Amino acid sequence: MENNSANNIGKHRFSMEQRRDCKITGVVEIHSFDENNILMETVDGMLAIKGNNLHVSRLNLEKGEADVDGKVDSLTYSDKSTLAKKGEGLLTRLFS
Repeated sequence: MENNSANNIGKHRFSMEQRRDCKITGVVEIHSFDENNILMETVDGMLAIKGNNLHVSRLNLEKGEADVDGKVDSLTYSDKSTLAKKGEGLLTRLFS
């Protein structure tokens, strides 16, 4: 069994102060990131964060923790099963 499995990571929690300084638990994997978008898998599904000057300042996948800095404009949760729509790419659906 992988060290990063959802069973070993614990519960998902998201906290943020003044649309900045995000603390996230229950992180399974970071799929992609740049200064405007971060796509991560959590134990409760996929989480897309949109904003400006976004930066993953701390990541510990063994504990399932991540810290994100920058201005957050939106958060979108999706089930992993809904991301497999036919004819559309994953990033197109989440970041359009």
